[in-house]
Parts: sequence; C-alpha cells; structure tokens
Amino acid sequence: MTGPTELAKRFGTPSYVYDLDRVAAARADLFAALPDEVELFYAAKANPHPEILREMRAGDGRVCRAEISSTGELAAVLQAGFRGADVLYTGPGKTEEELAEALTAGVRLFSVESTGDLRRIGESAVRLGTVADCLLRVNNATGAAATGIRMTGVPSQFGFDSETLPALAAELRDVPGTTIAGLHFFPLSNAKDEASLIAEFRHTIATAAALQDQLGVRFRFVDIGGGFAAPYAVRGERPVYGELREALSGALDEHFPGWREGAPRIACESGRYLVSDSGTLLVGVVNVKESRGRRFLILDAGINTFGGMSGLGRILPVSVEPNETYGNSDTGSDVVPAGLVGPLCTPGDVLGRDVALPDLAAGDLLTVPNAGSYGPTASLLMFLGRPAPAELVVRGEELVSVSRIEHLRTYEHGQAL
Repeated sequence: MTGPTELAKRFGTPSYVYDLDRVAAARADLFAALPDEVELFYAAKANPHPEILREMRAGDGRVCRAEISSTGELAAVLQAGFRGADVLYTGPGKTEEELAEALTAGVRLFSVESTGDLRRIGESAVRLGTVADCLLRVNNATGAAATGIRMTGVPSQFGFDSETLPALAAELRDVPGTTIAGLHFFPLSNAKDEASLIAEFRHTIATAAALQDQLGVRFRFVDIGGGFAAPYAVRGERPVYGELREALSGALDEHFPGWREGAPRIACESGRYLVSDSGTLLVGVVNVKESRGRRFLILDAGINTFGGMSGLGRILPVSVEPNETYGNSDTGSDVVPAGLVGPLCTPGDVLGRDVALPDLAAGDLLTVPNAGSYGPTASLLMFLGRPAPAELVVRGEELVSVSRIEHLRTYEHGQAL
C-alpha cells in the first residue's frame, strides 16, 4: 500500500511522497498546451530528484530538455540520462571552473546575463577549442501579466536591460568563442490566469522580434520562458491551458514566420507546474503547546524540511490536512486555530499561523498537498544538523524508491595555506 498512513508508519516522518504518474500527467498536459514545434525545458531547481529527472525524459513522445544553474545540477541531469546537448546552463555567477566542466560535458547552450558573463563563457570555450551558443537573457523594461513574482522591469542581477541591448550589439557579436544564438526570457513566475500568461507571452514574442531587428542577428533559438501556474503547498488543482496553443501559434506566426520550420527554434521552460502536484509532505505532530492563549502544534518538519520558500515569506501559510490518525486524537472534533511550528531552535521556524485544524495530539499525521516542488533542496537542510526527510517515489500503488539526502563533510589535512 502507498497511502499516507501506511507510508508514514513504515518510513516515518517527515517524508515526501512523489507520484510519477502525476509528473507524467503534468508533462503531457503542458506539452498539449504548447504548439508541437515548441521545446520544453524542465527547471531542475524545482525538484532534482533522480526519479523525477528520469521521468522528464521518459516515454516515446515529446520529452523535456534540462535547464540547470550549477555543476551539481549538471551532474544530476547527466546521471539521469540527459546529454550535454540537452542542457541550457543559466545563472548570473558562472565561474571559469564550472564553465569548463559544463563545456567538457558537451553543454553548448548558455543563457548570458551580462557582458562579463559572455566574455567568461567565450574565454572558457576558446581554451577548450570550441564555440558556445549564447542566449542573451533579457530584463524587459515592461511586462503584461498579473503575477505573484515579477522577474523583470526592475534593476536585477538577471539579464541585460532591454533598452541597453541595441547599443551593445557590435560588442556582443564580437566575443571570441561565442555566437549569439538568440534570446532568453523569464519575465514572471506563476501567472495569475491563462489570459495573463498569454498576454505575457505575446509581449515577450513581440519584444524578441524587435530586438532581433535592432541587434542585426538572425536568431536560431528563442526561449520565451514560463510562468505556468500551479498550487504550491496549498489546496488546489493544477490548471490546464486550453487556449494557449492557438494564442502562441498566432503570435509566433506574426513575428517569426519561419518558426514552424525551426527558424528560430522556440522553447518554454517550467519547474513547479511539472512537479508541484506530484508531491505530498507527510508531517508528524510531536507536541501540542499552549502559550498565553495561543495554541501551537509542534511538528517534526519545519523550515529545514520545507522552508526555502517559506523562509522568504513565499508560502506562509501552508495548507495542512489531518490524515487518518495513528495517534489518539479525534480528527472529527471541533476546529481549533493553531500555529504550525517546526522542531528547530529558532522563532523563525514557522509554517503557518492560526491554521484551522481539529484538536490534534502528539502522534497524529498531517499532510501538506502540492509539495512536489521546492522541497528538500530548497530548504535549510543542514541547519541544526537534523536528518533530511525521506523521499518516497511511487507510481500508482508501486513503491519505486526510497532515499534520503545525507550530509558529508570532507577534509584535506596537512595542506600549506
């Protein structure tokens, strides 16, 4: 059995449960919402679990490429079966060492954040006797969508300010070891609705066409970003986009008439949409405490387990649901507001405030829905040295794998400083 109670009894809590059938469904839904010619990158940062990565390239139909931002993610996607040629390497702080590692592994497509970033990529490519295809990441001056997280239009470490690119064109075209293959956009995350998402894509595509003319470069590749929404640690259903395919096709036909023949190739990218609803976090109640008129449920999971985004104020409060109990509480009892706090010795270890729950007791089991993205690897795993949560991968009723991230400190003795 792979139900929450059975898994919690067998493997303990906190534990993440990832359902590969739901990953496959999300991937199929997103590909169905995109024109057939559009490629899709999976943002490995959302969940780099090996089984999740393998699922992104499984099957006989359309499969994802990989978007990464570190050599750690590079190693993970290569181990999962991606080739270097399948990878887009992004990030504002690429070092000479990691560029050499990526280029040696066959990565040739890089998102470029600045002139210095482009030069560093070129120098690394020249040393290895190769040429890197570079996508200029654009920090657009304006946007069109309502969104929870706007990634452009403000001073940023990400991308070239769009208004500065035309004046830089000659300099950017003349960096040894590189070719300007196209553009990379990522203007927003979690668009409010489909209309907002479509508006943002139309704005991005029009901007890309204008910049192609201004730069005097025929683009071979344009990544128009993402913004696909999905509930994260709250109740809700992942949306299915019914109008996006036609809207994207129309905008691309207008601004890039050759796109259907690959001139340029078009890509989107997604992380949370593809994995968020595949995951459930199982959490145990350790203690119940009253303090000056307030009630606290002390859990065995906190910001070290599911806290990277929470610590940034991004997901407070999470939604929790009482599961079939293996403790002593009555989950049908009256609702009592409670603070949800973790086990860490810091007042910042809070997952929710005044959350309405039954009168639970130590030993009860709670579940956090839609927790498949930004989980363990986006959390403060090493803070206070507590063990990482178990990660349980299922496919329907089959338990595919059980794993846990382990921390290991390495030493080098006797080295002269």
